[in-house]
Amino acid sequence: MHPPATAALRAANRRGVLAMSAGMSSFVANDSLVKYVSESLPSAQLILLRGVFATVLLLGVSYALGAFGQLRALLDRRVMVRAGIDATATLIYLTSLFHLPIGNAAAISMATPLIITLFAILLFKERVGIGRWLAIATGFAGVLMIVQPAGAAFNAYALLCLVGTVFHASRDLLTRTIDPRIPSVVVTLSTAVAVTLFASIWVAFGDWQPVGGKQLALLAAASVFLSAGYYLLIIAMRAGEMSLIVPFRYVGLLVALLLGYLVWRDVPNLLAWCGIALLVAAGCYVLHSQRQATRADLESAPE
Repeated sequence: MHPPATAALRAANRRGVLAMSAGMSSFVANDSLVKYVSESLPSAQLILLRGVFATVLLLGVSYALGAFGQLRALLDRRVMVRAGIDATATLIYLTSLFHLPIGNAAAISMATPLIITLFAILLFKERVGIGRWLAIATGFAGVLMIVQPAGAAFNAYALLCLVGTVFHASRDLLTRTIDPRIPSVVVTLSTAVAVTLFASIWVAFGDWQPVGGKQLALLAAASVFLSAGYYLLIIAMRAGEMSLIVPFRYVGLLVALLLGYLVWRDVPNLLAWCGIALLVAAGCYVLHSQRQATRADLESAPE
């Protein structure tokens, strides 16, 4: 029989892995839609419209889940700080996304799990063996091979994307510290509200263009994927061991590369494909090593 604590950890890790994979795929779907709309609508305007859609949607979801009475948690200090950091990260990342191939932007954002994993080890005292350290280093090497700093694609917007990545890592670490009694949907709503407010200020300094029905429909769909991504990411960051769960962000990279080809016909070069292989191998190794460690714990635990 599995000890209750060990069984609970395994369940939390499984839930976190599934939530992370689905959440990152949702984010990429959202990114693809807003990048497509950005070809015909100013950045600030589309971010504002998407933010309004997402806020309305999440208010409805909060009501449906019975969390409407807990909206006062939006004023929780940690929730507000996280929302502000997340909104900043979103604006920075989308600005770079509109000027980079989606595969490049997604690859740069893959530095996030490396930062988070290191912080998890340093701040949350998660024990990691030499094998997982090597996997982390391999994953980082894979990111560099995809980004190719010496290549033409690594421009000022790529640097801006890296800045956004640091903010995203900080956001995810803050998510871990939020009171677990605050519903995840409320934390998700706080980000949608913050992004909408930030975009409103940005729009005030630009021109407003007419919006067509197709653009509104695409942004509404993007808001659904965005909200789902936020919600799933929060669930993932609240569950299990971050050093295991975080590498599954790499699923988003694979989805981004697929959509980049289908929509924009972007095809990575040979070096980038080698980097992708390293990323996938590193993530698979981390999962395998965690399973081995869990199995050893089960075998050594008393009946």
